[in-house]
Amino acid sequence: MALVGKQFPNITVDAISEMGDDLRINVLEEATKNNKKVLLFWYPKDFTFVCPTELHAFQAALPEFEKRNTVVIGASCDTNEVHFAWLNTAKDNGGIEGVTYPLLADTTRNLSSVLGILDVTSEVYNEELDSVQIEGSNVTYRATYLIDETGKIFHEAVNDMPLGRNVNEFIRLIDAYAHVQTHGEVCPANWEEGKEAMNADRNSTAEYLAKHLN
Repeated sequence: MALVGKQFPNITVDAISEMGDDLRINVLEEATKNNKKVLLFWYPKDFTFVCPTELHAFQAALPEFEKRNTVVIGASCDTNEVHFAWLNTAKDNGGIEGVTYPLLADTTRNLSSVLGILDVTSEVYNEELDSVQIEGSNVTYRATYLIDETGKIFHEAVNDMPLGRNVNEFIRLIDAYAHVQTHGEVCPANWEEGKEAMNADRNSTAEYLAKHLN
């Protein structure tokens, strides 16, 4: 289910700070009340393999996001206690020591289920047990959401679990969206900050193609 163009769900979730403080974070309010963009990225599990490489990559790029008025939030379905243990595990031992942005702990799966990003292949009602049985890992795929200052989702992407993300692409997308917000122009393929954009009309498109794609 595509959520681009819609408001981010108004759901508050447990979270933890780098110092181990228990938090309650509402991603929508982080955007709207603070007048900031939000990058929310989900990963499957703490103490795994691709995940710490991504968390460190987002940490390394944190100053670039902050320069762009963007808050970075990580998320999984692990508990705050597991998050804190991982935050206190050294980088050279597979940990995320040094990560400073908050981590959501969506243990109830209230938010991830609404977003539709859980690995659930089927749900079958068991009449004998009077319960729904789930097949699949019931952890999240590598989903990423970019949310603007009004709470609108302007980008979403979901990677399968073995596929790590390119952090620089999200910086490019934030730059492009900010350009649209500021100048009212549209950003063509492979656009980067400082490059020519276009007006949203046929003449501008024709002029751009004539200059750049010959």
